[in-house]
Amino acid sequence: MARRAWATSRSVTTTLYRRDSVYLVIIAGTIFCTLGLVHGIFTLIDWHHPRRLAPADPNVVTQMASTGLRLSRGRTNMWDAWIGFNLSHSLGAILYGAVCIATGIAMRSTTVAWPLFAALVLIAAIYEVLALRFWFRVPAIGIAISGLCLVTGWLLS
Repeated sequence: MARRAWATSRSVTTTLYRRDSVYLVIIAGTIFCTLGLVHGIFTLIDWHHPRRLAPADPNVVTQMASTGLRLSRGRTNMWDAWIGFNLSHSLGAILYGAVCIATGIAMRSTTVAWPLFAALVLIAAIYEVLALRFWFRVPAIGIAISGLCLVTGWLLS
């Protein structure tokens, strides 16, 4: 009887693949949200006690705080700009992750157009290139896993 249940229709297989792809897209988004949230928390902690996303040499932090940003014409210093850049970067990762999660949830009840999947995969690929070139190992690994989940979810959908 169990054999018959699996062999009765193609829709059973399609449903299983669909469910797997939903979970993979949601997992991809959750990874990005987690990376963005941790990055934001570390940035907020570093704002007053620089230890994580700050230069290893404390003198550089002091110099950043005492050096203006040319673009701002003296309205901000490099340290405050650094904190702002990191917080906005965190927000971007969280929002991108939320779009991935929303896409996964939408996949439960509707078909998602391939351009949306292509855009999500492209954005993950761009984040991966940035991580490999400018960042460090943890985000590069997390983004790679997230990207693989997105590609696999797309292929299975």
